[in-house]
Amino acid sequence: MKINYQKMLDEIIEKNEKQNIKPALLLHACCAPCSSAVLEYLYEHFNITLFFYNPNISPESEFTYRLEELKRLIIEMNFNDIEIVVPDYDNNEFEALAKGLEDLPEGDKRCKKCYRLRLMKTAEYAKENGFDYFTTTLSVSPYKNAQLLNEIGGDLEKEYGTPYLYSDFKKKEGYKRSCELSRKYNLYRQNYCGCVYSKQISEKAEEKNND
Repeated sequence: MKINYQKMLDEIIEKNEKQNIKPALLLHACCAPCSSAVLEYLYEHFNITLFFYNPNISPESEFTYRLEELKRLIIEMNFNDIEIVVPDYDNNEFEALAKGLEDLPEGDKRCKKCYRLRLMKTAEYAKENGFDYFTTTLSVSPYKNAQLLNEIGGDLEKEYGTPYLYSDFKKKEGYKRSCELSRKYNLYRQNYCGCVYSKQISEKAEEKNND
């Protein structure tokens, strides 16, 4: 049975508003474009802290560029009260889980393990720092499996005890809005997810299109 995660999110927001509650949310952010529409949507309903944990991104210069774009977005959208937590960059954390899975296509087992690693670290930080919820911006992308992300989040909720904010941010034209905001703020939109393997796939696709 297909679950309407967007409806679940709307119900949580409505319940909190009726109780005049604005919960603390730890929001895993993968990049500025994906974060833009999600922040616009959630800002009035949650006290948000961004968690920029993405050891999959390679090289480190790409990681830094995406982080700087996220910082710029926060300023330009006037969300100056939002803190960005940035754990130390260590690509080896990702490479360890990707070992033996390097040749798999995008969206396969390597990506699933990557999602879980990033969400696990988010859940861990949320528990240690007393957040009411944790979630990720990843589901705003039409290339990401929202059902899988929510299933991982639900499992981690049971493991760590902090509620996962079920969501599918591509709904209600969330992805379209992220593209609009990216143009408005002239955001850097990368052509690959982040890891060296997704970059290789992107480059091969470009070469094929140019043939």
